[in-house]
Amino acid sequence: MLLFLVVIYAMPLAILGKDLSLQFWRSGWFLAPLIIIALIFIDIYFVINYRVYTLLEKEDWPALIQELEEKVLQKNRYSRRLVKLLISSYLVLSDVQSVTRLEKKLAISKKSLLDENALSFCAARVLSRDYQGAVEFLEPRCSGEAKVKGGESEWMRWYYGFAQLLSRRFDSAADAFLLLARYGSESLPAGLSSYFLSENLPAFLPLRSGNLKEEAGIAKERVKKSLRSRNDWDRELKRMDTEVYAAVLQTYTGKAGDYLYK
Repeated sequence: MLLFLVVIYAMPLAILGKDLSLQFWRSGWFLAPLIIIALIFIDIYFVINYRVYTLLEKEDWPALIQELEEKVLQKNRYSRRLVKLLISSYLVLSDVQSVTRLEKKLAISKKSLLDENALSFCAARVLSRDYQGAVEFLEPRCSGEAKVKGGESEWMRWYYGFAQLLSRRFDSAADAFLLLARYGSESLPAGLSSYFLSENLPAFLPLRSGNLKEEAGIAKERVKKSLRSRNDWDRELKRMDTEVYAAVLQTYTGKAGDYLYK
């Protein structure tokens, strides 16, 4: 940014000459303090978060968790960024109990962040095989009682169907996946729904197998219009790598990709 500032103010002298440069500097002087103020704020932010970024770069998860717990749990700094990073760090180490403790604390102290990270808390329940708990956690959030912005609402509905499937509530799981297969605008949840409707659920719902496979086929073609090749599918998955709730599904997303583009 300092180099940019020097270039901005030195270039007119080389191109326009002294007189025109003076006129330019008089009219554009305010850019310099704005850039310097921005640089100061960036430096302050970096200094404050230096240890967090250093530990994250080293992938020293235990030390990072200790640092984040001090900021979030002890100093009550419930920022969106720190809370999300803390949940992700717990899940990297499969420390589901700590995720549960954090969830209980957010339910009391910062409920908005609990709803915002609902998918990560649901993923923790799935990882710990608390499938019934995942169903109960997502049920009110999939019935319109809580608002979720953007594509996360479809991921939440997909996880709701997935938790129903793992709980062996096959009819409910099929209904949830059918909704996404027919109307979902997000390609990944729709593609995963199509895969389970075609390759998994028909074995448990023989009376519905014909309809499920037909709907799966329609959804498959719809997804392939959006993501035309396996590379497109993998690229979309790569874009979701930073989201824990998507990363824990790598086995299923791989199988769904094979199904969609075989």
